[in-house]
Amino acid sequence: MIPRKSTLLKLAIAVFLSVFLLACVSKINQENYAKIQNGMTIEEVKAILGEPTTSSTSGIGPLSGTSAIWKSRDGTSISINFVNSKVLLKSFAENK
Repeated sequence: MIPRKSTLLKLAIAVFLSVFLLACVSKINQENYAKIQNGMTIEEVKAILGEPTTSSTSGIGPLSGTSAIWKSRDGTSISINFVNSKVLLKSFAENK
């Protein structure tokens, strides 16, 4: 009976560490940046990167523009400009 408890404890620790390490991996990286394409909607981008760290929106007549920035803990950032809720420009900056 004792070996089974030991095995379950080891399994529980392994699962916890796996979940913890996956949670530490930032979505703000070069791989996800490459997935962002011109014409994608804000919702499609949020599905890849999550909610932006900061964003601001303004509009004139039928045009609206949003500037959004996603930042990771290490300072890496992705900036995206949307026009009428579609990606127009994007940039990636890695903290070195």
